[in-house]
Amino acid sequence: MTKGLPKRAALIVAAGRGTRAGGALPKQWQPLGQVRVIDHAVAAFRDLVDVIMVVHHPDDLVLAQTLEKVDLVPGAARRSDSVKAGLTALNGQGVDQVLIHDAARALVPREVIQAVIAALDSGSGAAPALAVTDALWLGAKNESGTIVEGTQDRTGLFRAQTPQGFAFDAILHAHQAHSGEAADDVEVARKAGMDVTITQGSEDNFKITHPEDFARAERLLAAREAAHRAGQKETQGMEFRLGNGYDVHRFGEGDHVWLCGVKVPHGRSLQGHSDADVGMHALTDAIYGALAEGDIGQHFPPTDPQWKGAESHIFLRHAIKLARDKGYEMMNCDVTLVCERPKVGPHAQAMRRALAEIMDIAMDKVSVKATTSERLGFTGREEGIAALATAALMTQR
Repeated sequence: MTKGLPKRAALIVAAGRGTRAGGALPKQWQPLGQVRVIDHAVAAFRDLVDVIMVVHHPDDLVLAQTLEKVDLVPGAARRSDSVKAGLTALNGQGVDQVLIHDAARALVPREVIQAVIAALDSGSGAAPALAVTDALWLGAKNESGTIVEGTQDRTGLFRAQTPQGFAFDAILHAHQAHSGEAADDVEVARKAGMDVTITQGSEDNFKITHPEDFARAERLLAAREAAHRAGQKETQGMEFRLGNGYDVHRFGEGDHVWLCGVKVPHGRSLQGHSDADVGMHALTDAIYGALAEGDIGQHFPPTDPQWKGAESHIFLRHAIKLARDKGYEMMNCDVTLVCERPKVGPHAQAMRRALAEIMDIAMDKVSVKATTSERLGFTGREEGIAALATAALMTQR
């Protein structure tokens, strides 16, 4: 989605005691690699959502306060009550979608989260799972122990994982109407009549439960680090290109502006042949510049009536496709908006996400920030908005 993007929250459930994992602290606060289990879980969502809420045990407040850039709420003895507490704390913050995740699933792959997010674009619920592939036995006790009494058909059976994503209002109302415990939030959603789409899970997205699971997680971390180092070596022999873009649009009558794919309420609108998204225009020109392919005006002439009022994502999609056709991928990009008003900060995350979705790249490759001109010049007089952008492209040669 490029316009009207939903506001997303991650609700990290970390109020359990995790006694089966052993150790002096609950498992979510125990070390895993260089940081703690919960630090890995929080980091997985950092650039994919707008808000991160951690539900902690009341006795763990001091530990929870060491987490950076998260909201905190005390949980309860039952998981369903902890989730309800988190949803209640998020209520009123304008959240459209929520991803509910167990802190003990510390190494959830990015693509698992993205698949849930993508499924929520066309449904009210989604959750990752893995199809059951092993034979299932029915066991029975006898004098010598447990014996196989029969088999269970595994057709249509899945192993549930998190994050489990939902339309916020729907899952909030479902939890408010639910009493008692539940296996997970999908059970609560289904009892409320919600459909939940199954998305692709991952064997790496296992739940740390027993002491031996820490060893498994450490091995996975080591493998990821080795892969990262190998990837760094592969950058040798790469060709890099850098481009800059600059654009300006004046204010005119209206009640909003489009900035980096996000509709921002304002007392005036930017004027232009297209939708006048000054940030996206600057970034598009930066990509064209890196490719030595001119500027927007050459590819989409303002004299051509077909581009009158066009949405600027058309231009950006064309630029990034041209880059890929030439064998380049976006390393990272940076957009700076220069204006006194509107305030960009509250919308910066949504702008990053919009640009990332348009270019089909990870959000951590996109930077959007703003500055003022200290009341100097046309931007200082609030006559318009300027934007500067840098794009770095790379290809293997």
